Amino acid sequence: MPLLQKFKIDGGQISLQTKFLLAFALLLLIVMGSFAVYVNRVVVHPLRESTESEMRQTAAKIGDQLDLYVDRQNQLSQRILSSQDIFTLMPSGNYSKLTVEGLARSRKLRQIMFQAIGPSMDIEDVAIYDLRGVLLTTFISTTGNPSSLLPFLEGLGHDASWIENGYSLYRPNANRVFFIRSIINQNGKIFGYMAIQLQQEMLERSASAGSSDSDVYVLDSQQRVIYASNPPGDGKAPEFAETGENASEVYQKDNGDYVAYYRSDATGWTTYTITPKKVVLGPVNSITNLSLLLMAALFLFSAAYIYFSARGFLLPVRRLRSQILRINYSNMDTKVEAPSSNNELLLLSEAFQGMLERLQVSIEREKLAVHEEAVARNSALQAQIAPHFIHNTLYLISIASQEGKNEVVSEMCKNLSDSLRYIVSSPYEHVSLTQELEHAKDYLALLRHNYEDDLQWTMDEDPVFDEIRLPRLVIQPFVENCIEHAFKEADTPWRIEIRVKLYNGLWALEIRDNGDGFDEDTIRDILGLVRTAETADGEPSHETGFGRMGIVNTVHRLQLMYKNRLFFNMYNHSDDGGGAAIQIIASLTEDFY
Repeated sequence: MPLLQKFKIDGGQISLQTKFLLAFALLLLIVMGSFAVYVNRVVVHPLRESTESEMRQTAAKIGDQLDLYVDRQNQLSQRILSSQDIFTLMPSGNYSKLTVEGLARSRKLRQIMFQAIGPSMDIEDVAIYDLRGVLLTTFISTTGNPSSLLPFLEGLGHDASWIENGYSLYRPNANRVFFIRSIINQNGKIFGYMAIQLQQEMLERSASAGSSDSDVYVLDSQQRVIYASNPPGDGKAPEFAETGENASEVYQKDNGDYVAYYRSDATGWTTYTITPKKVVLGPVNSITNLSLLLMAALFLFSAAYIYFSARGFLLPVRRLRSQILRINYSNMDTKVEAPSSNNELLLLSEAFQGMLERLQVSIEREKLAVHEEAVARNSALQAQIAPHFIHNTLYLISIASQEGKNEVVSEMCKNLSDSLRYIVSSPYEHVSLTQELEHAKDYLALLRHNYEDDLQWTMDEDPVFDEIRLPRLVIQPFVENCIEHAFKEADTPWRIEIRVKLYNGLWALEIRDNGDGFDEDTIRDILGLVRTAETADGEPSHETGFGRMGIVNTVHRLQLMYKNRLFFNMYNHSDDGGGAAIQIIASLTEDFY
């Protein structure tokens, strides 16, 4: 497991050591693949071809040995038939071997065979049969000679090809093979048949030219078994593929064993040698396994060497990276230590330490500049709101004065004084949401002197609102917008609701009215301006009225304060007859400017 951790992926990026090892592994695989191709083409493939060639030669050698043995039997039969007396001795009708004439005939036939064969033999016996296939006599009367060739003759039927070819092979059982030819004169007249019982030892000796690990089968043109080194129990040879036109070939069976065959032109026999796959591919597999073992050893040794080399080189880099990841605003003056015998890494560490010091100075300057810029922008935006509020309030006071409402004018002046004190007292410092709600309540109380019971409002209050921080003059301008624009054609009473909710680290402020609502074009334009303000360079608008740009102005001040942790929306609602709603959602986390 610790080794696998060296190859981990950090943040979706493969480590430098892993890349180093992967590049080396790819190069090593290319080298090993080239070596494997070389071994296969130069060693394995020629060795396989040589092995298959040896198998073909073995099958051909066995076939040649069998051809020589059969040719000797053919010559033997011809020597016997070279005596003209054998044709005169063959009976032309029924006879009995027990008669004097029959015994004399058998003795003379044996004498002819003795003169032709002599004392040295590589056969078991020779038998003479009449036209009906009945046994007339044998040379030495060994066991195993069939008493009749009738099954053989019936099996051949009217096929005379074996007579034209000079001989045929007859295998009545697994241990007996007979070389049979007709006793025929020069005129083509058949007098009987001669059966030479072949020696199993001679057949085995001919087949012994093959490998001791191979099974040898010799089949005639009719696929009848002539010889089998491993005779099947049912007397049938295994199934072999069609030999086709090729006299000698090697192919592989379904079970993987290799079969080499050789078809003799002289006898028409086909010699098959079946060699197990592990025997044929033994040398090939040995070389292949040795090559794989060498490649595996080379790979493991090289991988271990490059791993420890890369580890020794990259460990200081990894330590340097770990220290870099721990550096933040609060500890940028930390001394970076990356002990190493590599001079380049020491120089890198010193250069990085110097960069940290310069970066610390630059960051402090940048933070101060950003803060001052944000405060300046907020101040400029807020300065646009206050004059408009004062203008509207003075206008309401002048109306009350013209109507002779002295007490109302006095009360309104007191409310205006409280509002001005709230505005000018540290105007650019943050205030709590509770303070903003109180200022909005004072503004609504001031307006009630003019609108009386036609204006109604509800407002959430909670001590926890003291923890929420805002720029000054955020809620009151939206309330003023309701008075100025939402109730122009709406029926009284006019209602304004200010709701505040806290949940999951967020606070949500909603200001809604029962006025005329916004038309879709206005909503689309204002939200577009808000989005434009989010991406703009922060230059304040010079719009003085609290319309579209007034809303954008207020939202922009909130955006400057809360950065990207603020959501603004406006929409028309359908509660209590409908109206408009402003929604602001922001984070409770204080990380302003």
